Amino acid sequence: MKNLPQFLAGLLVALAAGTVQADATLLNVSYDVARDVFKDYNPPFQKYWQQKTGENVEIKQSHGGSSKQVRAVADGLEAGVVTMNQANDIEFLADKGLVAKDWARKFPNNASPYTSAMIFIVRKGNPKGIKDWSDLARPGIQVILPHPKNTGNGRNSYLSAWAWALRQPGGNERTAQDFVGKVLKNAPLFAAGGRDATTTFMQRRMGDVLITFECEAELIAREFGKGDFDLVYPSLTLQTEFPVAVVEKVVDKKGSRKLAQAYLEHLWSKEGQENAAQNYLRPRDPEVLKKYAAQFPAVKTFTVDEVFGGAAKAFAAHFKDGGSFDQIYQRK
Repeated sequence: MKNLPQFLAGLLVALAAGTVQADATLLNVSYDVARDVFKDYNPPFQKYWQQKTGENVEIKQSHGGSSKQVRAVADGLEAGVVTMNQANDIEFLADKGLVAKDWARKFPNNASPYTSAMIFIVRKGNPKGIKDWSDLARPGIQVILPHPKNTGNGRNSYLSAWAWALRQPGGNERTAQDFVGKVLKNAPLFAAGGRDATTTFMQRRMGDVLITFECEAELIAREFGKGDFDLVYPSLTLQTEFPVAVVEKVVDKKGSRKLAQAYLEHLWSKEGQENAAQNYLRPRDPEVLKKYAAQFPAVKTFTVDEVFGGAAKAFAAHFKDGGSFDQIYQRK
């Protein structure tokens, strides 16, 4: 070959360009259904960071049931950041000294860059006529949800049902517990996480209704097609938050604090908020929310603070050993 030396030189340059070595690595440990959110978020952030600092950063993701994820971090999984779906999971890490005690004040909006709501996904045409939480307690209805004790998705579902019952005429803690007990009795199983619950409902074809985040509906549509299910917005539901935090001990050990801080701060940037909206999470930025208003129907929501006095109180009352979930589950 006449120009073999030039060809080989060009090939080496091309290979080198395709195998850029990372200057730093960051592990984001997150909840189960956030895979696509961060899969879409990471490449633009990597480009932003490279342009800002000249560094090439490798972002690794770990996803699973939120409580199992934070326990893994507490047991030594070296996350630089955690991006969860309930504040008490990050509080767990704060109690272990891995996350700052004032983590919720380190970023805007109580360190939650976007929100969602708990809704119902039902079979196409809604053959069982499911319209509100009351229908989930009817005999013969199968409810699919993740485990309330181990997952943020499951806890959010549980607390939504409890709050709805509490706010009905004559509602009180006893009637709420009785109602949630009926809903849980209609669950043929508890999924390991949000994505496992979706797979159970969509692929295994179990259940009449799946309780999940509003944003999960679009992910289901992308994966399975929109023609196989309908969405139902209940009369009252939980506004879910997605708190984030830097894992202090890990980033100080690795010297990656600035990178971890920037990774989370960028979630509030226009680019980060656009990514949230494109993944059907309700952005905090008013301009971005207005731009995508058509895909976010009006829904009456409550916060954990309003009904339960905060995530810590809700967790202690309902999900700690001996709490209301255990009391219900023993009777299930």
